[in-house]
Amino acid sequence: MKRFWRRFVRSRGGVLGVAILAVVLAVATAAPVLFPGSPFRRVDRPFAPPFGRQLFGTDVLGRDVAAGIAHGARTSLTIGVLATSVAVLVGTVMGALAGYYGGWIDDLLMRTTEFFQTIPTFLFAILLVAILAPSVASIVFAIAVVNWPAVARLVRGEFLAMRGREFVQACVCLGMTDGRVIFRHILPNCLSPIIVTGSLSVATAILIESALSFLGLGDPNVMSWGFMIGAGRTFLRSAWWLCTIPGAAILLTVLAINLLGEGLNDALNPRLQR
Repeated sequence: MKRFWRRFVRSRGGVLGVAILAVVLAVATAAPVLFPGSPFRRVDRPFAPPFGRQLFGTDVLGRDVAAGIAHGARTSLTIGVLATSVAVLVGTVMGALAGYYGGWIDDLLMRTTEFFQTIPTFLFAILLVAILAPSVASIVFAIAVVNWPAVARLVRGEFLAMRGREFVQACVCLGMTDGRVIFRHILPNCLSPIIVTGSLSVATAILIESALSFLGLGDPNVMSWGFMIGAGRTFLRSAWWLCTIPGAAILLTVLAINLLGEGLNDALNPRLQR
Protein backbone atom coordinates (compact mmCIF):
# COMPACT_ATOMS: atom_id res chain seq x y z
CA MET A 1 0.00 0.00 0.00
CA LYS A 2 2.86 2.39 0.80
CA ARG A 3 4.41 1.72 -2.60
CA PHE A 4 1.07 2.46 -4.25
CA TRP A 5 0.75 5.82 -2.50
CA ARG A 6 4.34 6.73 -3.35
CA ARG A 7 3.65 6.07 -7.03
CA PHE A 8 0.28 7.82 -6.90
CA VAL A 9 1.57 11.08 -5.41
CA ARG A 10 4.09 11.33 -8.25
CA SER A 11 1.15 11.92 -10.58
CA ARG A 12 0.35 15.63 -10.29
CA GLY A 13 -2.88 15.17 -12.20
CA GLY A 14 -4.01 12.42 -9.84
CA VAL A 15 -3.28 14.54 -6.76
CA LEU A 16 -5.10 17.51 -8.29
CA GLY A 17 -8.06 15.27 -9.09
CA VAL A 18 -8.19 14.00 -5.51
CA ALA A 19 -8.09 17.58 -4.19
CA ILE A 20 -10.95 18.75 -6.42
CA LEU A 21 -12.98 15.64 -5.72
CA ALA A 22 -12.45 16.07 -1.98
CA VAL A 23 -13.93 19.56 -2.18
CA VAL A 24 -16.93 18.28 -4.16
CA LEU A 25 -17.47 15.46 -1.67
CA ALA A 26 -17.22 17.88 1.26
CA VAL A 27 -19.82 20.20 -0.29
CA ALA A 28 -22.13 17.27 -1.07
CA THR A 29 -21.80 15.87 2.45
CA ALA A 30 -22.37 19.24 4.11
CA ALA A 31 -25.27 20.27 1.85
CA PRO A 32 -28.01 19.61 4.45
CA VAL A 33 -26.05 21.70 6.98
CA LEU A 34 -25.02 24.53 4.66
CA PHE A 35 -28.41 24.75 2.95
CA PRO A 36 -31.08 23.20 5.21
CA GLY A 37 -34.49 22.59 3.78
CA SER A 38 -35.49 21.89 0.22
CA PRO A 39 -33.33 23.32 -2.59
CA PHE A 40 -36.58 23.93 -4.50
CA ARG A 41 -37.87 26.54 -2.04
CA ARG A 42 -37.85 30.24 -2.88
CA VAL A 43 -35.33 32.34 -0.92
CA ASP A 44 -35.14 35.66 -2.77
CA ARG A 45 -36.41 37.57 -5.78
CA PRO A 46 -35.95 35.92 -9.20
CA PHE A 47 -32.74 36.53 -11.14
CA ALA A 48 -30.79 37.95 -8.22
CA PRO A 49 -27.17 38.22 -9.47
CA PRO A 50 -24.41 36.13 -7.89
CA PHE A 51 -22.14 37.29 -5.07
CA GLY A 52 -24.92 39.29 -3.46
CA ARG A 53 -27.21 38.12 -0.68
CA GLN A 54 -27.03 34.67 -2.27
CA LEU A 55 -23.60 33.37 -3.16
CA PHE A 56 -24.47 32.22 -6.69
CA GLY A 57 -27.66 34.24 -7.11
CA THR A 58 -31.16 32.91 -7.75
CA ASP A 59 -32.98 31.39 -10.71
CA VAL A 60 -36.23 32.24 -12.47
CA LEU A 61 -38.31 31.15 -9.45
CA GLY A 62 -36.09 32.73 -6.80
CA ARG A 63 -34.42 29.46 -5.79
CA ASP A 64 -30.89 29.57 -4.40
CA VAL A 65 -28.42 28.43 -7.07
CA ALA A 66 -25.76 27.62 -4.44
CA ALA A 67 -28.20 25.32 -2.64
CA GLY A 68 -28.93 23.63 -5.97
CA ILE A 69 -25.20 23.14 -6.61
CA ALA A 70 -24.64 21.56 -3.18
CA HIS A 71 -27.68 19.28 -3.26
CA GLY A 72 -27.05 18.50 -6.95
CA ALA A 73 -23.58 17.28 -6.02
CA ARG A 74 -25.18 14.70 -3.73
CA THR A 75 -27.47 13.55 -6.52
CA SER A 76 -24.79 13.33 -9.20
CA LEU A 77 -22.22 11.56 -7.03
CA THR A 78 -24.77 9.13 -5.58
CA ILE A 79 -26.10 8.15 -8.99
CA GLY A 80 -22.60 7.98 -10.48
CA VAL A 81 -21.24 5.70 -7.75
CA LEU A 82 -24.31 3.45 -7.55
CA ALA A 83 -24.65 3.03 -11.31
CA THR A 84 -20.94 2.33 -11.73
CA SER A 85 -20.95 -0.18 -8.87
CA VAL A 86 -23.79 -2.13 -10.46
CA ALA A 87 -22.17 -1.96 -13.92
CA VAL A 88 -18.78 -3.11 -12.60
CA LEU A 89 -20.37 -5.96 -10.62
CA VAL A 90 -22.41 -7.25 -13.57
CA GLY A 91 -19.60 -6.73 -16.08
CA THR A 92 -17.03 -8.45 -13.85
CA VAL A 93 -19.20 -11.53 -13.33
CA MET A 94 -20.07 -11.79 -17.04
CA GLY A 95 -16.50 -11.24 -18.19
CA ALA A 96 -15.06 -13.62 -15.61
CA LEU A 97 -17.39 -16.45 -16.59
CA ALA A 98 -16.78 -15.88 -20.30
CA GLY A 99 -13.01 -15.66 -19.99
CA TYR A 100 -12.57 -18.57 -17.59
CA TYR A 101 -14.87 -21.17 -19.11
CA GLY A 102 -14.70 -20.22 -22.80
CA GLY A 103 -16.60 -22.38 -25.28
CA TRP A 104 -20.35 -21.94 -25.61
CA ILE A 105 -20.53 -19.93 -22.38
CA ASP A 106 -18.08 -17.42 -23.82
CA ASP A 107 -19.99 -17.27 -27.12
CA LEU A 108 -23.35 -16.77 -25.39
CA LEU A 109 -22.17 -14.08 -22.99
CA MET A 110 -20.11 -12.19 -25.57
CA ARG A 111 -22.92 -12.23 -28.15
CA THR A 112 -25.19 -10.79 -25.46
CA THR A 113 -22.56 -8.15 -24.68
CA GLU A 114 -22.18 -7.26 -28.35
CA PHE A 115 -25.95 -6.93 -28.69
CA PHE A 116 -26.00 -4.26 -25.97
CA GLN A 117 -22.99 -2.52 -27.52
CA THR A 118 -24.70 -2.18 -30.91
CA ILE A 119 -27.40 0.04 -29.38
CA PRO A 120 -26.48 3.76 -29.13
CA THR A 121 -25.65 4.29 -25.46
CA PHE A 122 -27.43 7.57 -24.73
CA LEU A 123 -30.52 6.75 -26.78
CA PHE A 124 -30.81 3.42 -24.96
CA ALA A 125 -30.57 5.21 -21.60
CA ILE A 126 -33.31 7.65 -22.67
CA LEU A 127 -35.54 4.77 -23.75
CA LEU A 128 -35.09 2.87 -20.49
CA VAL A 129 -35.77 5.90 -18.28
CA ALA A 130 -38.80 6.88 -20.36
CA ILE A 131 -40.24 3.36 -20.06
CA LEU A 132 -39.54 2.98 -16.33
CA ALA A 133 -40.58 6.59 -15.43
CA PRO A 134 -37.96 9.11 -14.29
CA SER A 135 -36.57 8.36 -10.83
CA VAL A 136 -33.20 7.85 -9.18
CA ALA A 137 -33.63 4.06 -9.33
CA SER A 138 -34.52 4.03 -13.03
CA ILE A 139 -31.62 6.35 -13.88
CA VAL A 140 -29.18 4.15 -11.96
CA PHE A 141 -30.54 1.08 -13.74
CA ALA A 142 -30.34 2.71 -17.18
CA ILE A 143 -26.76 3.91 -16.71
CA ALA A 144 -25.68 0.52 -15.37
CA VAL A 145 -27.25 -1.26 -18.34
CA VAL A 146 -25.40 0.87 -20.89
CA ASN A 147 -22.04 0.76 -19.05
CA TRP A 148 -21.55 -2.90 -18.08
CA PRO A 149 -20.61 -4.27 -21.56
CA ALA A 150 -17.31 -2.36 -21.63
CA VAL A 151 -16.37 -3.77 -18.23
CA ALA A 152 -17.34 -7.29 -19.32
CA ARG A 153 -15.08 -7.21 -22.37
CA LEU A 154 -12.18 -5.83 -20.32
CA VAL A 155 -12.52 -8.53 -17.64
CA ARG A 156 -12.89 -11.26 -20.26
CA GLY A 157 -9.62 -10.22 -21.87
CA GLU A 158 -7.83 -10.22 -18.51
CA PHE A 159 -9.20 -13.67 -17.64
CA LEU A 160 -8.19 -15.07 -21.02
CA ALA A 161 -4.64 -13.86 -20.38
CA MET A 162 -4.60 -15.28 -16.84
CA ARG A 163 -6.30 -18.62 -17.54
CA GLY A 164 -3.18 -20.20 -19.01
CA ARG A 165 -0.79 -19.01 -16.28
CA GLU A 166 1.09 -21.58 -14.22
CA PHE A 167 -0.45 -20.60 -10.89
CA VAL A 168 -3.96 -21.07 -12.30
CA GLN A 169 -3.07 -24.51 -13.64
CA ALA A 170 -1.57 -25.39 -10.26
CA CYS A 171 -4.80 -24.37 -8.51
CA VAL A 172 -6.81 -26.58 -10.87
CA CYS A 173 -4.47 -29.54 -10.32
CA LEU A 174 -4.84 -29.13 -6.56
CA GLY A 175 -8.58 -29.65 -6.97
CA MET A 176 -9.75 -26.14 -6.10
CA THR A 177 -13.30 -25.28 -7.07
CA ASP A 178 -13.91 -22.97 -10.02
CA GLY A 179 -15.34 -20.30 -7.74
CA ARG A 180 -12.23 -20.27 -5.57
CA VAL A 181 -9.92 -20.12 -8.57
CA ILE A 182 -11.90 -17.27 -10.14
CA PHE A 183 -12.50 -15.10 -7.09
CA ARG A 184 -9.50 -15.93 -4.88
CA HIS A 185 -6.68 -16.23 -7.40
CA ILE A 186 -7.50 -14.78 -10.85
CA LEU A 187 -9.73 -11.82 -9.99
CA PRO A 188 -7.30 -10.17 -7.50
CA ASN A 189 -4.70 -10.11 -10.29
CA CYS A 190 -7.17 -8.30 -12.57
CA LEU A 191 -8.29 -5.61 -10.12
CA SER A 192 -5.99 -2.85 -11.38
CA PRO A 193 -7.65 -2.30 -14.80
CA ILE A 194 -11.09 -2.85 -13.25
CA ILE A 195 -10.48 -0.12 -10.66
CA VAL A 196 -9.23 2.32 -13.28
CA THR A 197 -12.14 1.58 -15.62
CA GLY A 198 -14.61 1.88 -12.75
CA SER A 199 -13.27 5.29 -11.71
CA LEU A 200 -13.58 6.60 -15.27
CA SER A 201 -17.07 5.12 -15.56
CA VAL A 202 -18.22 7.29 -12.65
CA ALA A 203 -17.48 10.37 -14.77
CA THR A 204 -19.43 8.89 -17.68
CA ALA A 205 -22.36 8.13 -15.38
CA ILE A 206 -22.43 11.72 -14.09
CA LEU A 207 -22.47 13.05 -17.66
CA ILE A 208 -25.31 10.72 -18.66
CA GLU A 209 -27.34 11.65 -15.57
CA SER A 210 -26.82 15.35 -16.26
CA ALA A 211 -27.88 14.92 -19.88
CA LEU A 212 -31.01 12.99 -18.87
CA SER A 213 -31.93 15.66 -16.32
CA PHE A 214 -31.30 18.37 -18.92
CA LEU A 215 -33.84 16.68 -21.19
CA GLY A 216 -36.40 16.51 -18.38
CA LEU A 217 -35.89 12.81 -17.62
CA GLY A 218 -34.38 13.30 -14.19
CA ASP A 219 -36.10 12.56 -10.89
CA PRO A 220 -38.48 15.51 -10.33
CA ASN A 221 -38.10 15.16 -6.55
CA VAL A 222 -34.33 15.75 -6.40
CA MET A 223 -32.16 18.64 -7.51
CA SER A 224 -29.43 17.93 -10.06
CA TRP A 225 -26.95 19.92 -12.10
CA GLY A 226 -28.48 18.84 -15.40
CA PHE A 227 -31.92 19.99 -14.26
CA MET A 228 -30.49 23.40 -13.33
CA ILE A 229 -28.91 23.84 -16.75
CA GLY A 230 -32.08 22.71 -18.50
CA ALA A 231 -34.22 25.12 -16.46
CA GLY A 232 -31.90 28.06 -17.10
CA ARG A 233 -31.02 27.56 -20.76
CA THR A 234 -33.78 29.90 -22.02
CA PHE A 235 -32.36 32.71 -19.88
CA LEU A 236 -28.73 32.25 -20.86
CA ARG A 237 -28.30 35.76 -22.27
CA SER A 238 -29.91 37.61 -19.36
CA ALA A 239 -28.87 35.32 -16.48
CA TRP A 240 -25.61 33.64 -17.45
CA TRP A 241 -25.01 32.14 -14.00
CA LEU A 242 -27.98 29.78 -14.26
CA CYS A 243 -26.13 27.57 -16.77
CA THR A 244 -22.51 28.58 -16.26
CA ILE A 245 -22.19 27.66 -12.58
CA PRO A 246 -23.82 24.19 -12.80
CA GLY A 247 -21.88 23.57 -16.03
CA ALA A 248 -18.63 24.48 -14.27
CA ALA A 249 -19.54 22.09 -11.43
CA ILE A 250 -20.03 19.24 -13.92
CA LEU A 251 -16.80 20.14 -15.73
CA LEU A 252 -14.69 20.21 -12.56
CA THR A 253 -16.17 17.01 -11.16
CA VAL A 254 -15.74 15.03 -14.37
CA LEU A 255 -12.23 16.45 -14.83
CA ALA A 256 -11.30 15.49 -11.27
CA ILE A 257 -12.54 11.93 -11.72
CA ASN A 258 -10.65 11.56 -15.01
CA LEU A 259 -7.47 12.90 -13.41
CA LEU A 260 -7.97 10.45 -10.54
CA GLY A 261 -8.36 7.63 -13.05
CA GLU A 262 -5.11 8.60 -14.76
CA GLY A 263 -3.34 8.72 -11.41
CA LEU A 264 -4.63 5.27 -10.51
CA ASN A 265 -3.50 3.97 -13.89
CA ASP A 266 -0.02 5.37 -13.32
CA ALA A 267 0.17 3.77 -9.87
CA LEU A 268 -1.37 0.38 -10.74
CA ASN A 269 -0.16 -0.29 -14.28
CA PRO A 270 2.89 -2.60 -14.03
CA ARG A 271 4.14 -1.59 -17.49
CA LEU A 272 4.29 2.07 -16.45
CA GLN A 273 5.98 1.12 -13.20
CA ARG A 274 8.86 -0.42 -15.08
